[in-house]
Amino acid sequence: MEVAMSKEVLNLTYYKGEDLYSDGEVEDKILEIFKNKEDIQKRLMQDDDWAILYHLSPIRQNILEWYDFDKNASILEIGSGCGAISGLFCEKVKRVVGIELSKRRSMINAERNKQYDNLEIMVGNFEDIELTETFDYVTLIGVLEYADSYISADKPYEEMLRRVKKFLKPNGKLIIAIENKFGLKYFAGAMEDHTGNLFDGIENYKNVSSVRTFSKNEIEELLCSAGYQGNEFYYPVPDYKLPNAVYAQEYLPKSGDLRNMSVAYDRARFKLFDEDIVYDQLCKDHKFEYFSNSFLIFAKA
Repeated sequence: MEVAMSKEVLNLTYYKGEDLYSDGEVEDKILEIFKNKEDIQKRLMQDDDWAILYHLSPIRQNILEWYDFDKNASILEIGSGCGAISGLFCEKVKRVVGIELSKRRSMINAERNKQYDNLEIMVGNFEDIELTETFDYVTLIGVLEYADSYISADKPYEEMLRRVKKFLKPNGKLIIAIENKFGLKYFAGAMEDHTGNLFDGIENYKNVSSVRTFSKNEIEELLCSAGYQGNEFYYPVPDYKLPNAVYAQEYLPKSGDLRNMSVAYDRARFKLFDEDIVYDQLCKDHKFEYFSNSFLIFAKA
């Protein structure tokens, strides 16, 4: 019955019958929330589950709500998840195609955004899905760091970027949101977002093989190697997941602008020093970009 509900949105051609990525039973709860048309703000105030906050919070859309998309454009959203940003894209452009490993997450997305008629969700592994059309924008929001888990290549992160490039129209833009492995929060006692361990990114993932993030220099080199150019960096704060501001290279934060940067919703963390005070000095010294917790990048094909 659930698939019939979303059959015009869900494309199951490449789905192999197993969800390989999931937050568990909470996703069933999230699906029911949208089916029952619950008041999202009220639910967020009542529930302290990180997964509920992450998947439901409208703050997620701040990452690109400000961006002036071409209204006649098309977007390929790789890793569309539970649709936290898909609805924003549906409002911004003419056509939105999502790719998502999980059928359950795709059903949530379809239910959540069923008021839009310009959304298609392709369920399956990015490596298996065949696309013949090209897009004005392709997004990798919280996706590139997992490339080693589903791209079979000696250099999976570079290969991921190369494969994505073929889906872009001439002069199309790749949009990446990703954590900075040298984000100040990791020095101050935050666990690495993906492993849950202290200092994994700072120590260059010496005991980790399936996921990684990058410093600013590293990701610039990665994009260059994959054939991208004209890369524009933006800096979501406190991070790209729940941003309350996005700084541009032309307008970087000044001393005193960054406050309450150590809030942690996903897990307990240490606070080894006051990040706000350290950010003040980094801003004065023009070093903020290197220690920003996250990057938002626009790269041209």
